[in-house]
Amino acid sequence: MSEKIEDRLEAIFKLQKGLSEMMKLDRYPKDSEGRISALCTAIMHEAVELQRTTNWKWWKTPIPFDVSEAREELIDIWHFVIQASIELKLTPDDILEEYKKKNEINRERQRIGY
Repeated sequence: MSEKIEDRLEAIFKLQKGLSEMMKLDRYPKDSEGRISALCTAIMHEAVELQRTTNWKWWKTPIPFDVSEAREELIDIWHFVIQASIELKLTPDDILEEYKKKNEINRERQRIGY
């Protein structure tokens, strides 16, 4: 199963790299820290856009949840997360390994009542 996940991540990384090559990046920060900071800002703003698809305002009359719009916003976040991964020189294999490590830490925290 992990081979398929890695293949899919490789495909996503390839698509993101291709997109980046097409973009006009004259306003994109030149240094790594600046790029990571800019990508964090983009991720936060996209997360707010995703939140806006929900009925989080308890004082407003709820509207039907638009799953399609929410998925689009989530994929926007993925674009920026993948670009940040590329900026930090993380490969899909690195991500899988780091995810497994952090997942085990989180599981242990749940076991001990963190």
